Amino acid sequence: MTLDEALSKTVLDKDDLVFLLGLTDPRDVQRLHDAAYAAKCRHVGNVAYYRGLIEFSNICVKNCLYCGIRRGNENVRRFDTPREDILAMARWCHEQGYGSVTLQSGERTDAAFAEHVEGLVRDIKKIGGGGLGITLCAGEQSEETYRRWFAAGAHRYLLRIETSRPELYAALHPGDGMHVWKNRYNCLRVLGKIGYQVGTGVMIGLPGQTLGDLADDILFFQTIDAAMIGMGPYVVHKDTPVGQAVLASGENSDECRQKRLLLGLNMIAVTRLALKDVNIAATTALQALHPEGRELGLKAGANILMPIVTLPRFRRDYQLYEGKPCINESSEDCRNCLERRVRSAGDSVGWGRWGDSPHFARCSQ
Repeated sequence: MTLDEALSKTVLDKDDLVFLLGLTDPRDVQRLHDAAYAAKCRHVGNVAYYRGLIEFSNICVKNCLYCGIRRGNENVRRFDTPREDILAMARWCHEQGYGSVTLQSGERTDAAFAEHVEGLVRDIKKIGGGGLGITLCAGEQSEETYRRWFAAGAHRYLLRIETSRPELYAALHPGDGMHVWKNRYNCLRVLGKIGYQVGTGVMIGLPGQTLGDLADDILFFQTIDAAMIGMGPYVVHKDTPVGQAVLASGENSDECRQKRLLLGLNMIAVTRLALKDVNIAATTALQALHPEGRELGLKAGANILMPIVTLPRFRRDYQLYEGKPCINESSEDCRNCLERRVRSAGDSVGWGRWGDSPHFARCSQ
């Protein structure tokens, strides 16, 4: 197979996906990313849509082996943002012209948490007469809870599958019955049935992960009819079992980190070519590995950015991985910085627009 042959196809099979994901020659990589950017312009436009990211709590019942806010990490100072502060952040997003907000937290399934989020969504929907789109990212919940949040006004939900291979998923989580791949998959199915625009994603460059796994991840996105994809390269957190194993193995050198960055960008590009009209985020993990990581993500086919709006006093305590960018900046700093990044990538900002997935609109007709 040649690069010309792969790029000329309108439908990519697994062999095509593996071939494109594995490109490393700088000229070939540039051609791949250019093709993905052209596909983005055709199918979703060269517009970046903002989702103001409000990380409102790092309290989590899960103990995922790679995550910096895992329950077992005793070095994390836990926080729960006051309700009025969350609403003030949402109002700020509306005033700044952000089309949407994302409410993100650690995973909790207690009744008080479900009621708290439901009330937040209802109150945010009142801001600007319903002017803000709302994405939730609060983990695995019951169908009843998902329905309550949808009825309150949330219309997008991001639940990363982390990997579509159950065996690899098991290696990233404790075998305690709380971390089951099938349960997470079923949540994605339920979210789609309810009517959410379903978002999911994976970590890229995990220990034990192959190009075939990543190709299967893209095919998985197709199978569940995902409307948005939020994924990024794996970045180490030293206070986690997976991070400690990677550090001990020597697999976190600058060279290894740059390989994961390249693979992350290739994954964005190949996902754009395969899925065409879905929303794809340029995540902060890209910028953790390269100062211009998010611009590179936009140039490789991403069209969503999530500027951090979390209160500055809590940002350092919401680090899923180390080296997270923007934790020392204000919300205003993030806004101005991202706008410059978007323009440098050749895109414009979709101020005041929800930026819903064209794929969702097409498939729901």
